[in-house]
Amino acid sequence: MIISKIFMKDKIKTAKETKKETVANLVNKIKRAKSITFADYRGLTAVQIGDLRKKVKETNGEFIIVKNTLISRALTINHLPLTINQLTGPTASIFAYEDAIAPIRIVADFAKNLGLPNFKFGFFGKDLLDSTSLETLSKIPPRDVLYAKLVGALNSPIFGVVSALSANIRNLVSVLDQAAKRISA
Repeated sequence: MIISKIFMKDKIKTAKETKKETVANLVNKIKRAKSITFADYRGLTAVQIGDLRKKVKETNGEFIIVKNTLISRALTINHLPLTINQLTGPTASIFAYEDAIAPIRIVADFAKNLGLPNFKFGFFGKDLLDSTSLETLSKIPPRDVLYAKLVGALNSPIFGVVSALSANIRNLVSVLDQAAKRISA
């Protein structure tokens, strides 16, 4: 009986140990993240939060809900600027690991349809962003669209040069064709 109590005591973590592990995990996530966004999720149902979490995960991001004090400690450990007023009320943390903007765009689209969640603030690298800046970032087109626009912009002048050069040849062929018709008539 005494042995089983000792054995059980080793397996059960204290709340303090659990919080330390959570902060350590958050510190690692913050280090890995290209951008971090914080949003007020108040008013969303559990199903809606699950849907949003799934959509963010599809973009290689992570949508988590952790106590504000724990996320505040993790941000402080990573030397990211934070004021006490920024982390108040229900706050979800959105981490972007691959594409820094894709999870922000997902949350903004979700908010456009439901009106929730609302951006509070975020970090793009080490730079602090307010909610307006996050809204602006969310409007940047996806990477594939930007690549297509770049290729189109690079292709346009080349097409113009080719068209201008081929116009002279077309005109010459047209003049020679008309001359050949006159001679044969």
